[in-house]
Amino acid sequence: MTDERISGHYSSGKLMERLRALLAAEGINPDHPTVEQLAPFDHFHGRGLEATQEVANLVAPASADHILDVGSGIGGPARYFARRFGCRVTGIDLTAEFCEVARALTRAVGFTDRISFEQGDALTMPFADASFDGAYSMNVSMNIADKAALYREVRRVLKPGAWFVLAEIAQGPEGAPTYPTPWARTAETSFLSTPGATHDALAAAGFTIVKSRDTAAEAAAFTARARALIARGEKPPFHAVYLIHGDLAREMAANGARDLAAGKIIPIEILCRAH
Repeated sequence: MTDERISGHYSSGKLMERLRALLAAEGINPDHPTVEQLAPFDHFHGRGLEATQEVANLVAPASADHILDVGSGIGGPARYFARRFGCRVTGIDLTAEFCEVARALTRAVGFTDRISFEQGDALTMPFADASFDGAYSMNVSMNIADKAALYREVRRVLKPGAWFVLAEIAQGPEGAPTYPTPWARTAETSFLSTPGATHDALAAAGFTIVKSRDTAAEAAAFTARARALIARGEKPPFHAVYLIHGDLAREMAANGARDLAAGKIIPIEILCRAH
């Protein structure tokens, strides 16, 4: 996961500058945004805030809990969890610029007492064994070839009985995805696994599957709603891919919609527990 091609896919510099410009264009004060105002920009995964809410609905962290965000991006989900549950959240991300922006936005909304971000590799996390009461990872492992190592490392830093929610894009039965995608410009840095192989790898790492489902129907419905809004001249509900990838985002979104319909990709959501 230390491949600079992966972090380079997401980081080209001036991310905070672009975000501030987009916020200002929406009439939002870039120096004092709210968590709600940031939501269309800082949940960088399929369906954005809607998907984060679904993951959060699967678990119920206590305010005393310390949870881990694996692949934390610019911190939208971490801020959502901290605000909703009052818990502490530590995020880790490979991309240094993401961590810098995540820290700045967390300071802007006043959550630095509950949230921190570490720049690092999810395969070798700088945390002690059994450090966390729960963890989640959203649309991250598509860039990780050694998924078994990822799941073992997540299990290592979780307490026995802790929950782990994995939301990712899985390999569908109808062939490889069409590039570019939001997670990779070419197949060179894309590593999709089937739902069945994902279940097997989690079990081998020390997790018990509690609940698993594909969210293809929800993804298709979200795309249809977004297209309807745009057709009416309204703003789409999700700007994060455009924030990160600029004009290439349109092509990525179109590829994703076609691949979803064709069965090349399957969004999945898995709740499991460490044993």
